[in-house]
Amino acid sequence: MAANQAQRDDNLLEDIQLRLDTLNKSERKVAEAILRDPSAATRYSIAALARAADVSEPTVNRFCRGFSATGFPDFKIRLAQSIATGTPYIGQNVEPDDTVAEFSDKIMLSTIASLDKARQALDPKALSAAIDYLIQAKQINFFGMGGSAPVAMDAQHKFFRFNIPVMSYDDALMQRMVAAGCSTGDVIVLISYTGRTRETVEIAQQARANSATVIGITMPGSPLAETCTVVIEVTAPEDTEVYMPMSSRIIHLTVIDILATGVTLKRGADFLGHLKKIKESLKPTRFPV
Repeated sequence: MAANQAQRDDNLLEDIQLRLDTLNKSERKVAEAILRDPSAATRYSIAALARAADVSEPTVNRFCRGFSATGFPDFKIRLAQSIATGTPYIGQNVEPDDTVAEFSDKIMLSTIASLDKARQALDPKALSAAIDYLIQAKQINFFGMGGSAPVAMDAQHKFFRFNIPVMSYDDALMQRMVAAGCSTGDVIVLISYTGRTRETVEIAQQARANSATVIGITMPGSPLAETCTVVIEVTAPEDTEVYMPMSSRIIHLTVIDILATGVTLKRGADFLGHLKKIKESLKPTRFPV
């Protein structure tokens, strides 16, 4: 289902073009306004698009629903995704002759679209299982290499607050040694967009062999996903073999936020005093507002 949705998003502009002759007069004006400048259309408010097409706002909404969108905001996200093209080794949305205003807008819109796709694909049962393992852990280690290393570091920054020993590692040799020393009750969270890095998969296998719980934040169906105890499947329309990791990293950071929030809520209201104490410890380090 998610794959079908992605295909529909990729073909949205083509669908609009193909259905142009079947639309009524007002909806055709909306379609033509979008096709004249799809990139500009992603920046329009519903009122602005209505003015550009010389139609009413309800007509714009009706047009969007006709293309399986829940409304104009959803339609804009799908439109932003459908216009992704790309400059190799930079970003999938960026063209060599883009102005700063154009490529910055494209990156923001693409990230929003990717986050929404990831939101739709997340499995609440897998998230719940991961949160339960994390809250019961004797210790937690976050592993990430390359573009995933900053995500692992961010996870350590969030999870140290929970009175559970926590570390992050971005060095493959350190990860191997930690995995070799882990045991029942330890949790290792492996973060990898592709899930195809050999060392990451081998480290996951080693940790499982030592009875540790391994949580993977990775691509569905990847070798890493097949090795983990629990998999939080993350999809992003981004080919990191060619492009710099952009939206995929933002999605992984958001998943870490979800897990940290889940652990906080599981701890209950009594735990909030502990979090407050940590926050208040920073007050002397800051200039007053």
